[in-house]
Amino acid sequence: MAFQDNSGDIILDVVLTDEGRRRLAKGDGSFSIVKFALGDDEINYELFNTAATTALQDLSILQTPILEAFTNNMSSMKAKLLSLSNNNLFYLPILKLNTLANASVAAHTAGNFVVCVDQNTTDNKPLGLTTSIGYSAAGTPNAGMLFGVSTDNVGTYIKIDAGINSTNVTEIDESLIETEFSIEIDSRLGSIVDKSGKVFLSPTAVDDDFIATYILRKTPNSPFVFTPSQEALEAASSPINGPIASTLEFKIRSSQDLRVSNYLFDRIGSTNTYTNAAGTNSTTKTIDSIVRITGLSTGYALDLPVRFAKL
Repeated sequence: MAFQDNSGDIILDVVLTDEGRRRLAKGDGSFSIVKFALGDDEINYELFNTAATTALQDLSILQTPILEAFTNNMSSMKAKLLSLSNNNLFYLPILKLNTLANASVAAHTAGNFVVCVDQNTTDNKPLGLTTSIGYSAAGTPNAGMLFGVSTDNVGTYIKIDAGINSTNVTEIDESLIETEFSIEIDSRLGSIVDKSGKVFLSPTAVDDDFIATYILRKTPNSPFVFTPSQEALEAASSPINGPIASTLEFKIRSSQDLRVSNYLFDRIGSTNTYTNAAGTNSTTKTIDSIVRITGLSTGYALDLPVRFAKL
């Protein structure tokens, strides 16, 4: 939806998303709007002028043109508004990628994570070389490499910490503790598994753009979401310099389409040169994508660059 300025009158422009229209088209009476969200994607709060008089401080913001509502859910509502009951909060929790806890969570030197989509890409050593894309010459997994097939306790996994990045706070308001996360990933490329590679999940939903959404909840025995022991945390084990409310851990398993066919690589991918830890170059087919993680209590979202690679 969108508000549009029309000579002083407020017009509310509301359209159904592609998914909403698909459900309405069923015509079985099941379509019902039970929730809605508000966002401020188009607002630049840096335009708020504290040096101006009170009546003019937000004038530039109010005069910002607002686009019409989009039917494509991938093009709108990236930053949803949040209502908080506690008005005495000075700090809000954030999500941060943890690449410090141990060698198994380190990112690739390019700053992303690389999914080796098949066993050949993981293990194969080009002619005359002693290293592969997945493994170094010493036989240890290279940093930032997720093994898309052999996910069983090998390769890198992704670790996300949720907490307040300040030493001025010792506790997190209970309403802001992340107990649920959503992970959005292109279902044509991969799926979500736990860090041991043994727990496979089915997506909660897959939209018309092939984006699969997984909802991960904190439970007593959850292999995905848990609260770390504050006493066991050290400054060097997390990028968050303050209390950590919860941690999310997972791996990405490559899709069967990527393993058995080059169709998607040829259609939406490119050819790239991967340099491993030993300085060896390997030519691969690659697809660059984004995996989005969102904390459902605060709405804070984190985008992770992920490259799917195939020799």
